[in-house]
Amino acid sequence: MATNSRREFIKMSALASGMLLVPNFLHGLDGGGLPLLASSNGKRLVVIQLSGGNDGLNTVVPYQNDLYYKARPSLAIPSREVLTLEKGLGLNPAMEKLRLLYDQGYVSVLNSVGYPDPDRSHFRSMDIWHSASASDEYLSTGWLGRYLDSLSGPSANYAAIEVDDTLSLALKGAQYTGIAVQDVKRFFQATNDQFLKQAAQLHAQDHTHHQVDYLYKTLIETQQSAGYLQEKTKVYRSKKDYPNGEFARNLKTIAELIASGVESRVYYASLTGFDTHVRQAGQQASLLRELSEGLYSFVDDLKQQQEFDNTVIMVFSEFGRRVAQNASNGTDHGTANNLFLIGGKLKQAGLYNEGPNLQDLDQGDLRYSIDFRNIYATLLHNWLGGDAAGILGGKTQLLTGLI
Repeated sequence: MATNSRREFIKMSALASGMLLVPNFLHGLDGGGLPLLASSNGKRLVVIQLSGGNDGLNTVVPYQNDLYYKARPSLAIPSREVLTLEKGLGLNPAMEKLRLLYDQGYVSVLNSVGYPDPDRSHFRSMDIWHSASASDEYLSTGWLGRYLDSLSGPSANYAAIEVDDTLSLALKGAQYTGIAVQDVKRFFQATNDQFLKQAAQLHAQDHTHHQVDYLYKTLIETQQSAGYLQEKTKVYRSKKDYPNGEFARNLKTIAELIASGVESRVYYASLTGFDTHVRQAGQQASLLRELSEGLYSFVDDLKQQQEFDNTVIMVFSEFGRRVAQNASNGTDHGTANNLFLIGGKLKQAGLYNEGPNLQDLDQGDLRYSIDFRNIYATLLHNWLGGDAAGILGGKTQLLTGLI
């Protein structure tokens, strides 16, 4: 490599690394702009990840089960405080807004969701959920990333947007990946720095240094896509009153992208902090209130824009917690958990299945009764119109009467 080429490569490598640290970088671009998806059926999936392992038993509470209160003498939710649903189950009292959505027929609760031979490591279990792998299988692509691969064509790159500063494994395919962008305006400003614009323009006139072609190509495409998103999001600015906090802001961003006509099939956001080993009650209640109120505002925003019936929201966590509380008034890593689906066109709202069996535990943990990959398969096939068997390896079956 000539001296000038080496200098240029080092400079652009440093530039690219710096951009990756900006919490607005787009990942996985393969073409300028964000074209509409010709294969779109008008439906979209919004995935909400509760990171840290949310305690499902104090989320969907078996308030009529004495075994629950025996296992959690100081941590169990008093029955008089539970927001009752049906079949002896109710919601955490912090989830009043989700209860309103439930009463309107917009929520389906799936209990005891998990997978065989569960892993209690945050990182490994999240990888399993992201990749839809078996517990002894290691995949480098995510279930939604493989869905993007199945769409094929340049537009597959833009079929998924994660509102965050990094892209989750779930949205990484072998050929195509989603986009990670947290703040469209800041991202546009960052990519339109005068030096970056000049660098892109210079390289457009000079392709003699092949070693840096990829870096320049990524820079140019990033600028084009940032400009597209900036223009599209001028179309609609939500006037809905969302709660304070990053999670609600991210949901508001998703609502604005949807209402502005960005034709992505999948949106992804996370709420963190659910690793409640110590003094769980207050921490979890605060997070569940943030989740519930954010989702309520998001749903109301979509309804006002006539976009709710075309949307299904899936809320999951990488595992639940152990049935018994620990000595620190918290709970340790467990296995099966509940999962929420929220939408205006659910075939079966309410409780999809019975609550967890507290009499039949696996060494103190809940046994799963629904494999999470069957939920994925149902969403892919029935909602997004994807090839669930091809994407998930043919190891799943569809859940009946769900969506």
